[in-house]
Amino acid sequence: MRILICDDEPLVCEKIESLLRNYFQRKNIKDMEIVSFYDGESLAKDSGRKDIIFLDIEMPGMNGIYLGNYLRRKDENTIIIVITSYAEYLDDAMRFHVFRYLSKPIDESRFYRNLEDAIGELSGRSVKMMVENGKRTIVVESRDIIMIESLGRKTIVHTVDEDYCSLENITYWSEKLPKERFIIPHRSFLVNLEYVKDFDRESVILSKRDLTAYLTRRKYSEFRNAYLLYLGR
Repeated sequence: MRILICDDEPLVCEKIESLLRNYFQRKNIKDMEIVSFYDGESLAKDSGRKDIIFLDIEMPGMNGIYLGNYLRRKDENTIIIVITSYAEYLDDAMRFHVFRYLSKPIDESRFYRNLEDAIGELSGRSVKMMVENGKRTIVVESRDIIMIESLGRKTIVHTVDEDYCSLENITYWSEKLPKERFIIPHRSFLVNLEYVKDFDRESVILSKRDLTAYLTRRKYSEFRNAYLLYLGR
């Protein structure tokens, strides 16, 4: 596991690195590397694997919003945890799929909770789901499911690669898929919060394959709160 920290404040980098080392020592995890960067340009030039990145938003030169978008284009599987003192940046961070956000000064219990979520995400990416349509069974990874759409008595499972027809209904999928990641914004849709690019009171725009789901007005607050919880817990 390779974890990167990017913040123009050396003390913040030292704090995060200390928290990481304490965590891995307690868990007796030795196969990991921690690297700190003090500006966005240095991180952008790094050619190594990037499993988890703790990314500051307010930095001179290349700021965290620009860098986050750049890193996401380079590797969509990198887990990015934003560090910021300014909540107004969250709308911009949402567009490059920030995994979680941390406020400064860093709360240790929240930091460890977010770190465990990130590690769980990494380890859970190999979880496989079966899509059955009566003729054949397709195996897909849950992280690759963008959304599920109801179509009569069947559903369409939209993945990052293609669509699959399933005999199961929305209720079945909502019970099988992780509830902290998947939510129903409309009775005909189940969306993966990881792929949310934008939303208003009528629709949810997903970042892959130009997909859009309906969002009912009565579900708007619930959806918004679920998304903020997904980002910030």
